[in-house]
Amino acid sequence: MLDLRRQYEPLQQELLDAVQHVLETQQFILGEQVAVFEKAAAEHLGVNHAIGCSSGTDALWLALAAAGIGPGDSVITTPFSFFASVSAILRSGATPVLADIDPVTFNLCSKTVEAVLNGSTGSEVKAVLPVHLYGQCADWGAFSRLGSKFGLKLIEDAAQAWGATWDGQKAGGLGDAAAFSFYPTKNLSAAGDAGMVTTNSDEIAERSRMLRQHGMRRRYHHDEVGWNTRLDGFQGAILKVKLKYIAGWNDARRAVANRYHLLFREAGVAEAGPYPANGIVLPTEVPGSRHVWHQYVIRSARRDALREFLAARNIGSEIYYPVPLHIQEALKTLGYVEGDFPEAERASREVLALPIFPELREDEQQTVVNAIVEFLS
Repeated sequence: MLDLRRQYEPLQQELLDAVQHVLETQQFILGEQVAVFEKAAAEHLGVNHAIGCSSGTDALWLALAAAGIGPGDSVITTPFSFFASVSAILRSGATPVLADIDPVTFNLCSKTVEAVLNGSTGSEVKAVLPVHLYGQCADWGAFSRLGSKFGLKLIEDAAQAWGATWDGQKAGGLGDAAAFSFYPTKNLSAAGDAGMVTTNSDEIAERSRMLRQHGMRRRYHHDEVGWNTRLDGFQGAILKVKLKYIAGWNDARRAVANRYHLLFREAGVAEAGPYPANGIVLPTEVPGSRHVWHQYVIRSARRDALREFLAARNIGSEIYYPVPLHIQEALKTLGYVEGDFPEAERASREVLALPIFPELREDEQQTVVNAIVEFLS
């Protein structure tokens, strides 16, 4: 699925020098390297503020809490995402409210969100948290209109979408605040857990910086109950190096995705979709979006058998995500049951992520395609 060594080897000395600098300066928590990375990250995304923290999960909580979301509020998000999209809402003290996804992009559907907002509990909703799933922005034009119409905060879960754009504007600067993850498998990756909040709001930025340090604006003076969620110097130094290369890596991912498109279509196994029948449905980059292809996710009616077939041939694949959030054991208290979100449930039975990373070779992609063609024949 992913070979991180291919990225590391050409950067080895540059990364070692960056880590050595942290050891020599002894700035292990926040410090110079983190501050330099934060400034460069804000410039790269075209936002006013970028606040480093210890993980993408903490970034989601920080973004929500700093935006004033808390007990008594409800936040709409998707049932088809990583667990943190909902757990961060719960951690903020708010109530998660789910709405179904679009079957083409797998992103939160603005129409289902609007139906919730017009329903009996709509008045309790104070924010919407769309996820830019697999590296493609949610339909921000539609969500921006909903935000204005209903007076909502818009928080981006951009964990998989560094460099993605909507109508030319980068993820991270679309909503009131955004959360990024730098988990080692992400397009822009740390050497461990790390995350970031981005915003154009001075107030949200100031609160994020305060909340990430136990609610301190001045040392040992705690204005609120925050959390210890600071970015460490090593991760800041590594991310500062990698940030210089992310645009090229994202371009390479787009080339890999386009090559998959071509190979599958030439093989005659691609179907129009959005649902698969005898072949596979390829992922789609929708108008207005610039996809960064964190994952290349196909749909197959025989997904589980296909995955076993690929594994027998030493071809990696992954399922993001096999169990929708509304039927996770830990989230039963939300009150949803199987059948409530049919698009998310169907996607969970059909999606399969294929190997994709900037250094993936064409012959390796051909091997993946040939195996899928063999399975379908």
